[in-house]
Amino acid sequence: MKREEILQLTREAVEKVMKHDTWLPSWALKTMGATIDVERTSKSYGGNRWLSPFFSSAKPPETILQPDISAGNCWAFQGSRGHVVIRLPEKIWPTAFTLWHISKAVSPSGEVSTAPREFVVSGVDEDEGEALLGSFIYDVDGEIAQTFPVQEEPRKAFRQIKLEVRSNWGNAEYTCVYRADVHGSPEKN
Repeated sequence: MKREEILQLTREAVEKVMKHDTWLPSWALKTMGATIDVERTSKSYGGNRWLSPFFSSAKPPETILQPDISAGNCWAFQGSRGHVVIRLPEKIWPTAFTLWHISKAVSPSGEVSTAPREFVVSGVDEDEGEALLGSFIYDVDGEIAQTFPVQEEPRKAFRQIKLEVRSNWGNAEYTCVYRADVHGSPEKN
Protein backbone atom coordinates (compact mmCIF):
# COMPACT_ATOMS: atom_id res chain seq x y z
CA MET A 1 0.00 0.00 0.00
CA LYS A 2 1.37 3.40 -1.00
CA ARG A 3 1.83 6.24 1.46
CA GLU A 4 -0.84 8.31 -0.32
CA GLU A 5 -3.37 5.47 -0.03
CA ILE A 6 -2.64 5.10 3.69
CA LEU A 7 -3.05 8.85 4.22
CA GLN A 8 -6.35 8.85 2.32
CA LEU A 9 -7.68 5.90 4.36
CA THR A 10 -6.63 7.68 7.55
CA ARG A 11 -8.36 10.91 6.49
CA GLU A 12 -11.56 9.03 5.66
CA ALA A 13 -11.50 7.19 9.00
CA VAL A 14 -10.97 10.42 10.95
CA GLU A 15 -13.79 12.13 9.03
CA LYS A 16 -16.16 9.26 9.86
CA VAL A 17 -15.24 9.36 13.55
CA MET A 18 -15.58 13.13 13.77
CA LYS A 19 -18.88 13.07 11.88
CA HIS A 20 -20.28 10.34 14.13
CA ASP A 21 -19.13 11.95 17.38
CA THR A 22 -20.92 15.21 16.64
CA TRP A 23 -24.48 13.95 16.27
CA LEU A 24 -25.17 11.64 19.22
CA PRO A 25 -23.64 12.38 22.64
CA SER A 26 -22.43 9.48 24.77
CA TRP A 27 -22.91 9.02 28.50
CA ALA A 28 -20.26 6.27 28.53
CA LEU A 29 -17.18 8.49 28.38
CA LYS A 30 -14.58 8.77 31.11
CA THR A 31 -14.53 12.54 30.57
CA MET A 32 -18.27 12.61 31.39
CA GLY A 33 -17.68 10.68 34.63
CA ALA A 34 -18.42 7.14 33.45
CA THR A 35 -16.53 4.29 35.14
CA ILE A 36 -16.35 0.50 34.97
CA ASP A 37 -17.64 -1.85 37.67
CA VAL A 38 -14.57 -4.09 37.63
CA GLU A 39 -16.10 -6.54 40.10
CA ARG A 40 -18.84 -7.38 37.56
CA THR A 41 -16.65 -7.26 34.45
CA SER A 42 -14.77 -10.06 32.68
CA LYS A 43 -11.04 -10.28 33.30
CA SER A 44 -8.80 -8.51 30.79
CA TYR A 45 -6.76 -10.63 28.39
CA GLY A 46 -3.03 -9.91 28.50
CA GLY A 47 -1.95 -12.07 25.61
CA ASN A 48 1.38 -13.71 25.09
CA ARG A 49 4.13 -11.21 24.34
CA TRP A 50 6.10 -13.84 22.37
CA LEU A 51 3.18 -14.90 20.19
CA SER A 52 1.38 -11.56 19.93
CA PRO A 53 3.47 -8.45 20.68
CA PHE A 54 0.41 -6.38 19.74
CA PHE A 55 -1.23 -7.40 23.06
CA SER A 56 1.83 -7.80 25.30
CA SER A 57 0.05 -6.20 28.24
CA ALA A 58 -3.59 -6.09 29.20
CA LYS A 59 -5.47 -2.87 28.63
CA PRO A 60 -8.04 -2.15 31.36
CA PRO A 61 -11.76 -2.20 30.56
CA GLU A 62 -11.78 1.62 31.05
CA THR A 63 -10.20 1.74 27.58
CA ILE A 64 -13.71 1.47 26.08
CA LEU A 65 -14.66 4.77 27.77
CA GLN A 66 -12.03 6.75 25.82
CA PRO A 67 -12.31 8.16 22.30
CA ASP A 68 -8.96 6.74 21.05
CA ILE A 69 -9.74 3.80 18.77
CA SER A 70 -6.31 3.35 17.20
CA ALA A 71 -5.28 -0.21 16.35
CA GLY A 72 -4.53 -2.19 19.52
CA ASN A 73 -6.04 0.38 21.89
CA CYS A 74 -8.91 -1.86 22.94
CA TRP A 75 -10.09 -3.83 25.94
CA ALA A 76 -9.52 -7.51 25.23
CA PHE A 77 -11.01 -10.41 27.18
CA GLN A 78 -10.27 -14.11 26.81
CA GLY A 79 -12.35 -16.16 24.40
CA SER A 80 -15.44 -15.07 22.51
CA ARG A 81 -17.76 -14.44 25.47
CA GLY A 82 -17.39 -11.68 28.04
CA HIS A 83 -19.12 -8.74 29.65
CA VAL A 84 -18.55 -5.28 31.05
CA VAL A 85 -20.72 -3.17 33.36
CA ILE A 86 -20.51 0.58 32.72
CA ARG A 87 -21.44 2.99 35.52
CA LEU A 88 -22.87 6.14 33.97
CA PRO A 89 -22.39 9.57 35.58
CA GLU A 90 -26.13 9.73 36.29
CA LYS A 91 -29.33 7.77 35.61
CA ILE A 92 -30.38 7.92 31.98
CA TRP A 93 -33.22 6.64 29.83
CA PRO A 94 -31.22 4.69 27.22
CA THR A 95 -32.26 5.15 23.59
CA ALA A 96 -29.35 3.63 21.64
CA PHE A 97 -25.89 2.07 21.89
CA THR A 98 -22.85 2.43 19.66
CA LEU A 99 -20.16 -0.23 19.40
CA TRP A 100 -16.78 0.54 17.82
CA HIS A 101 -14.08 -1.67 16.28
CA ILE A 102 -11.28 -0.92 13.83
CA SER A 103 -11.78 -1.76 10.16
CA LYS A 104 -9.90 -4.36 8.15
CA ALA A 105 -8.19 -1.49 6.31
CA VAL A 106 -6.40 -0.24 9.44
CA SER A 107 -5.91 -3.60 11.16
CA PRO A 108 -2.20 -4.57 11.16
CA SER A 109 -3.19 -8.15 10.24
CA GLY A 110 -5.80 -7.07 7.68
CA GLU A 111 -8.54 -8.97 9.49
CA VAL A 112 -10.90 -8.27 12.39
CA SER A 113 -11.84 -11.68 13.79
CA THR A 114 -11.54 -10.26 17.34
CA ALA A 115 -14.51 -7.93 16.79
CA PRO A 116 -17.68 -8.67 18.77
CA ARG A 117 -20.40 -10.29 16.67
CA GLU A 118 -23.51 -11.06 18.76
CA PHE A 119 -24.03 -8.94 21.85
CA VAL A 120 -26.73 -8.07 24.35
CA VAL A 121 -27.22 -4.79 26.22
CA SER A 122 -29.09 -4.62 29.54
CA GLY A 123 -29.89 -1.97 32.09
CA VAL A 124 -28.71 -2.95 35.57
CA ASP A 125 -30.59 -2.08 38.75
CA GLU A 126 -29.08 -2.99 42.14
CA ASP A 127 -32.47 -4.03 43.54
CA GLU A 128 -34.28 -5.41 40.50
CA GLY A 129 -31.46 -7.03 38.52
CA GLU A 130 -31.04 -6.73 34.76
CA ALA A 131 -33.55 -5.52 32.17
CA LEU A 132 -32.89 -6.53 28.55
CA LEU A 133 -32.62 -3.54 26.22
CA GLY A 134 -31.74 -5.44 23.06
CA SER A 135 -29.78 -8.14 21.22
CA PHE A 136 -27.63 -6.98 18.32
CA ILE A 137 -25.08 -8.03 15.70
CA TYR A 138 -22.00 -5.94 14.88
CA ASP A 139 -21.22 -6.13 11.13
CA VAL A 140 -17.44 -6.20 10.50
CA ASP A 141 -18.06 -5.11 6.92
CA GLY A 142 -20.05 -2.06 8.06
CA GLU A 143 -18.94 1.24 9.57
CA ILE A 144 -16.44 1.19 12.44
CA ALA A 145 -19.05 2.85 14.68
CA GLN A 146 -22.43 1.10 14.54
CA THR A 147 -25.41 2.49 16.43
CA PHE A 148 -28.25 0.24 17.60
CA PRO A 149 -31.56 1.66 18.91
CA VAL A 150 -32.97 -0.04 22.01
CA GLN A 151 -35.30 -2.91 21.10
CA GLU A 152 -37.01 -3.16 24.47
CA GLU A 153 -38.32 0.16 25.79
CA PRO A 154 -36.96 0.68 29.30
CA ARG A 155 -39.50 1.13 32.08
CA LYS A 156 -37.01 3.12 34.10
CA ALA A 157 -33.77 5.05 33.89
CA PHE A 158 -30.50 3.23 34.61
CA ARG A 159 -27.20 4.23 36.17
CA GLN A 160 -25.49 1.04 34.99
CA ILE A 161 -25.45 -0.64 31.59
CA LYS A 162 -24.16 -4.15 30.89
CA LEU A 163 -22.65 -5.05 27.52
CA GLU A 164 -22.48 -8.82 27.12
CA VAL A 165 -20.60 -10.16 24.10
CA ARG A 166 -21.87 -13.61 23.13
CA SER A 167 -19.64 -14.29 20.12
CA ASN A 168 -16.95 -12.74 17.96
CA TRP A 169 -15.98 -13.05 14.30
CA GLY A 170 -13.85 -16.18 14.67
CA ASN A 171 -10.94 -15.55 17.05
CA ALA A 172 -10.92 -18.31 19.67
CA GLU A 173 -8.20 -16.67 21.79
CA TYR A 174 -9.69 -13.27 22.59
CA THR A 175 -12.25 -10.57 21.73
CA CYS A 176 -11.61 -6.80 21.55
CA VAL A 177 -13.99 -3.95 22.34
CA TYR A 178 -12.63 -0.59 21.21
CA ARG A 179 -15.37 1.69 22.44
CA ALA A 180 -18.95 1.40 23.69
CA ASP A 181 -21.26 4.41 23.79
CA VAL A 182 -24.56 4.73 25.64
CA HIS A 183 -27.00 7.31 24.30
CA GLY A 184 -30.12 8.65 25.96
CA SER A 185 -31.72 11.32 28.10
CA PRO A 186 -31.03 12.08 31.76
CA GLU A 187 -33.67 11.10 34.29
CA LYS A 188 -35.77 14.10 35.32
CA ASN A 189 -36.22 14.49 39.07
